Amino acid sequence: MTAPDISVRNRQRKIPVNVADLEIFAGKALRRCLQLQKRKPTDLDKLHEVFVWLISDRRMASLHRKFMHQTGPTDVLTFQHGEIFISVETAKKHARAFGNSLASEICLYIAHGLLHLHGFDDRTQAATRKMKAMQKKILRDCSRDR
Repeated sequence: MTAPDISVRNRQRKIPVNVADLEIFAGKALRRCLQLQKRKPTDLDKLHEVFVWLISDRRMASLHRKFMHQTGPTDVLTFQHGEIFISVETAKKHARAFGNSLASEICLYIAHGLLHLHGFDDRTQAATRKMKAMQKKILRDCSRDR
């Protein structure tokens, strides 16, 4: 089985991002994610394409309200049909708060979204710990490839 294609599209204008670098990271992260063992086939195994949409807080708040019934923007939303939405404005705020670069924060969200597509969740503390460990592994492995 071949890996799905992955593309990054910037749909916000407020904050400059290097889409080409993020797309290179996304491809590496996708391949790493598919190497992780899962007990059963996942959405990521079945998809032909994955889209990463970089959007504004305003657009994210709208999606968050419509699909999660929660107010305000969030950092990342993943839809099982292969779309990962990332709020660049929220990523910038979080990057500043956690002492990360904007690019590394967005890469974290890409890895997070891909793990959701690969069957991981963060609904319990144990599942969250496992997912965070997998995110770290993907980020570490992909940064070694640079």
